[in-house]
Amino acid sequence: MNLDLMHWLQPWEFSPTLVIAFLGCGILFMRGTAVHKVTRTRQWLFWIGFFMIYLSLHTHIDYYAERMFFIHRIQHVVLHHLGPLIVMAAYPGQVMRAGLPLRARVWLKNFRQTFSGRFIEGVLTNKIFVPVLFVMLVLVWLDPTIQFYSMLDWKLYRLMNWSVVISGFMYWNLVLDRRPSNPPLLTAKTWLGRMGQWCVKGGSPAVMSPGARVLSPILTMLPQMVAGAYIAFTSVDLYPLFDLCGRALPMSALQDQSIGGLTMWIPAALVESFGLLVALANMMRLSAKGRLRSTFRGKEVGRLPAGVL
Repeated sequence: MNLDLMHWLQPWEFSPTLVIAFLGCGILFMRGTAVHKVTRTRQWLFWIGFFMIYLSLHTHIDYYAERMFFIHRIQHVVLHHLGPLIVMAAYPGQVMRAGLPLRARVWLKNFRQTFSGRFIEGVLTNKIFVPVLFVMLVLVWLDPTIQFYSMLDWKLYRLMNWSVVISGFMYWNLVLDRRPSNPPLLTAKTWLGRMGQWCVKGGSPAVMSPGARVLSPILTMLPQMVAGAYIAFTSVDLYPLFDLCGRALPMSALQDQSIGGLTMWIPAALVESFGLLVALANMMRLSAKGRLRSTFRGKEVGRLPAGVL
């Protein structure tokens, strides 16, 4: 049994870059927990999501993902949805920054104040670009022609997997944000005053509004559910590549394809629904603290009273 487990945990295709990246992230988080007080729940969430992503990318599971369409879709549900969601639910950013050496923290702080730093951060947290990228990377890699070449070329295959992981982190970083959103840009005076309030309350404002964070998973899951339903119920073999490479399990092409489509349709939607519930809980928490704003005809009319959603 132990030998079988070790066989499963061995990399199908060893990647030193991936090992270094995972070791670096794990060490930064452990060092950060020595600086910041991180609850056991947050630590468990980080490590569970961390190992789920590693197991999906760098074990023999990857072998079956290359030879069975439905396992490939399960892999991407973990890499794109579940793993990043669980990791970002631990809110590891500040913890990992604290784990950096002092010189690196100073450099990062100064870089974020430069034009290049602000531009990169703006792109990685853009409230329109990130959700669109999150959905498009699912649909683009599902195109039969692109899927054919990406499964045969190891460089494209790794690009595919890493792109969905990174976009997952970017997306859930926005949706699970616990802070209030940016104040309306009215006048320079009021804007500066409000920025002072944010600094006093701690932390900069979030990019997406609390309401948008609740609505976003609904909008992003719909195209994926439609694509999953089409793949599940079509009578055409869309991905003959898996027959060409040899299926790892005794299953027909349409059976494999149907289960893969259902995986996109139901489990992926359930994961996004869970993210929606977390975003809703955050919005209710902000409302209870009176930190939501109400607007009427483009003018701010004050904060909502505590307890009002």
